[in-house]
Amino acid sequence: MTFVDTHTHCTDESFPGVEEQDAFVRRARDAGVGRMLLADIDTRERDAMYAAVARHPGVLFPMLGLYPGSVDGNWRDEIDALQAWKGKGAVAIGEIGLDYHYGVEFKEQQKEALRVQFELAAEWGLPVNIHLRDATDDFFRILDDCRHLGLRGNLHAFSGSIETFRRIRKYGDWSVGIGGVITFKKASLPETVKQIPLECILLETDAPYMAPTPLRGTRNESANIPLIAAKVAEVKGIDIETVAAVTTDNAKRLFAI
Repeated sequence: MTFVDTHTHCTDESFPGVEEQDAFVRRARDAGVGRMLLADIDTRERDAMYAAVARHPGVLFPMLGLYPGSVDGNWRDEIDALQAWKGKGAVAIGEIGLDYHYGVEFKEQQKEALRVQFELAAEWGLPVNIHLRDATDDFFRILDDCRHLGLRGNLHAFSGSIETFRRIRKYGDWSVGIGGVITFKKASLPETVKQIPLECILLETDAPYMAPTPLRGTRNESANIPLIAAKVAEVKGIDIETVAAVTTDNAKRLFAI
């Protein structure tokens, strides 16, 4: 079996230095995770991300984008800085989106930054990787306004309702990223995943965050993808080999990897 982790942060400060990052990749590959997509945050981590990609060609793939939690009064300069990386292997614009959970001081800037990055994704012919928290209605309003762009992508760290899944599918080729939350004891996500076609599911860890049960509370890693896949298989009543094969094909198709 081979898996794809469609959202991970192996150059996060939780994995300090080249040796830690390379060990992260080795453990993932030993667990059958043959490809990993690295989520971009802002200019602070981008050089380290691309250095890791250069050390692991065909295994690590970069995304480019301005994370909503990094949006402030300097957001236009941050997005302008993305142009220097055009044509350098990005497989998606991400992680981008809206997040009002910790405050709405830069709410309007987040919305404008998302619109601009939607336009960038269309211009570059790339899918989008969406971070969405406590801002669903605003997200869909912007997606409505940008319907003409023909966007495709995924809702990263999906923990929403079946109604939200059905709503995003009305906009075309959209998938959902399923991570460690599906393994949490009190999560409602398993009931939702039962109703989502496997062809619309991607696997992800969001490492170092959101480690699956029984590792909850520890530093997450891409090597934990099989735990998430096993839970998806259990929920849907199918074997893990099918989950591995279909979700890997889904990732290859959406991100052209």
